[in-house]
Amino acid sequence: QVQLVESGGGLVQPGGSLRLSCAASGFTFSGYRMRWYRRSSGKERELVADITANGALTNYVDSVKGRFTISRDNAQNTVYLQMSSLKLEDTAVYYCNVPSISGAWGQGTQVTVSS
Repeated sequence: QVQLVESGGGLVQPGGSLRLSCAASGFTFSGYRMRWYRRSSGKERELVADITANGALTNYVDSVKGRFTISRDNAQNTVYLQMSSLKLEDTAVYYCNVPSISGAWGQGTQVTVSS
């Protein structure tokens, strides 16, 4: 079955950086678009970044453009989210997702930006 396991979250000061990873299994990873979402307390889930199956095209929500970078390693079945210049409002649980596979969500990893 599809498994997505996020890691790399933690506590970081404003302006800091983190790299999230999502290890995928149970499907042909290299054939699927991947996404990162986040959910902040009291807010709806938000699409943060998207990457095509071959990694050639990426898209970002405006609030993270220039600060976050989504990438993937199809040999390692892993998608990454490099986050830099983190802000307080980036605090959230971050999830990876396979948009074309129903129910394909990881358990999430908590990112807390705080001084």
